[in-house]
Amino acid sequence: MGKVVMYSSVSVDGFVADENDRPGPLFDWLTSGDVPLDESGALKVSQASYDYTRPYWDRIGATIVGRHVFDLTDGWDGKPPGGIDHVVVVTHRPRPEGWDPGAPFHFADGVEAAVARAQELAGDRTVEVAAGDVGGQVLAAGLIDEVRMDVVPVVLGSGKRYFGAVHAQHLLEGPDEVIQGNRVLHLRYRVRR
Repeated sequence: MGKVVMYSSVSVDGFVADENDRPGPLFDWLTSGDVPLDESGALKVSQASYDYTRPYWDRIGATIVGRHVFDLTDGWDGKPPGGIDHVVVVTHRPRPEGWDPGAPFHFADGVEAAVARAQELAGDRTVEVAAGDVGGQVLAAGLIDEVRMDVVPVVLGSGKRYFGAVHAQHLLEGPDEVIQGNRVLHLRYRVRR
């Protein structure tokens, strides 16, 4: 099975969105360079960010998100973001009425079930877990192998925390990688077992 990786862009004070669920400048680094990150050409980053991010994105087989993010994005209109093959949504509610059962979205009642389903779908590829409340729950359950952060030079002051409502200490190794891009610092840590 592939690694389970918690990931997001994050402010230097630890937030993935403001109080109104807006990321503000957290994704500005994705348009701060001259190297296309995907086929659309809309995302252009520095060469250092490309060399770090593109290989990681190419390894993702499934992404886990919470129902809140799913609802905020309107389920990405049934098309997983960034070319991801599958999205697993952690929710205690049924799938939305009229939802296309053929869309590559899967609904799980709890983080353990979500990780198991995502690993099944991803095979030996990476399972990405969106940072925030669900990511924090997966970390607290001991199911995260690695933490990746794209630290952006902004202080949001308040909002949605990268690790959600984690209330216990969790030790990380490293950092295993520290890469400086334009307007971003990419960090990668292994979770200590």
